[in-house]
Amino acid sequence: MGEDIKVSIRHLYKIFGSDPLAALQDVKAGMGKPELLEKRNHVLGLRDINVDMRAGEITVIMGLSGSGKSTLIRHLNRLIEPTAGEIEVDGEDVLAYNDEQLRKLRRERMSMVFQKFALLPHRTVLENAGLALATRGYGREEFESEANRWLDRVGLGGYGNHRPNQLSGGMQQRVGIARALTSNSEIMLMDEAFSALDPLIRTDMQDLLIELQKELHKTIVFITHDLDEALKLADHLVILNEGEVIQQDEPQQILLHPSDPYIEDFISDINRARVLRVRSVMEPNPNAEGASGDVEADDNLESVIAKAQGDTNASFRVMRDGKPVGVLNMKSLVRALVPTKASENGLRSTAA
Repeated sequence: MGEDIKVSIRHLYKIFGSDPLAALQDVKAGMGKPELLEKRNHVLGLRDINVDMRAGEITVIMGLSGSGKSTLIRHLNRLIEPTAGEIEVDGEDVLAYNDEQLRKLRRERMSMVFQKFALLPHRTVLENAGLALATRGYGREEFESEANRWLDRVGLGGYGNHRPNQLSGGMQQRVGIARALTSNSEIMLMDEAFSALDPLIRTDMQDLLIELQKELHKTIVFITHDLDEALKLADHLVILNEGEVIQQDEPQQILLHPSDPYIEDFISDINRARVLRVRSVMEPNPNAEGASGDVEADDNLESVIAKAQGDTNASFRVMRDGKPVGVLNMKSLVRALVPTKASENGLRSTAA
């Protein structure tokens, strides 16, 4: 395992039913999910999953309902046992852990933020935030300062003595994040963590997570069915369909180079100008001259369009950390806004 790989999943299968090992042979022989259900009355949860999650990055696993994303994340801390496959954390085989090692993994190395908050209603906000440390044997006096620190950090300073039912949904989810941070775990598992929130609150929580991640560099595994959320948060995006990985890559590359018709359909309604970044479209050229102005490598294309003011011949020097790294011309930008399949069809039509 590479030094920067925190979690590695290899050839992971999950089949639900009375005899999953027998059904596994059929799946490996090519039987699909509908046929497995019809002929064997077993449900294919995951098929041959291979994913590496890098330390300090946000890996987003996304797909529609029933795609297997929540099943996958629950394998990482063995809330669900696999039918076959390997899971390693820091090079250690998690599937070989005994009960004591597994408890330590869940209490100290992995924290989890749930969609429905999972706060204890009879405990205060402070006690909920300090729960992970309390389960390790820390007394209130020992975990109080750490819990208060993270409650302050997520915008809940002064709410420590409140009960969860006195807080809004967004505030309760902030408690869940504070609890995960108070545990000081290296890995955060977030299963549809923001899905139950109103859109504006959800956006605030996404911004908070990005802000915290810039500071803490946690290894985060984030589950969502929302493509806009995935593109906003992901360093590495894994797209599932019916228990299989259809494509995984840096989000910008998936947008520019979809590998499957399913992915093309999935991303068809995305505002590409708002999501695509200059760095993904520019031509590397640290000595660019004659540019109409400067843009940042992480600016979105929408901001460059506004800056060009309709001049299709404009070009911009691309900067990163105060240094020139490339050039972006408007013709390349416009080509990037055309979905790949439509662009290829256009080229074929022109050639004909």
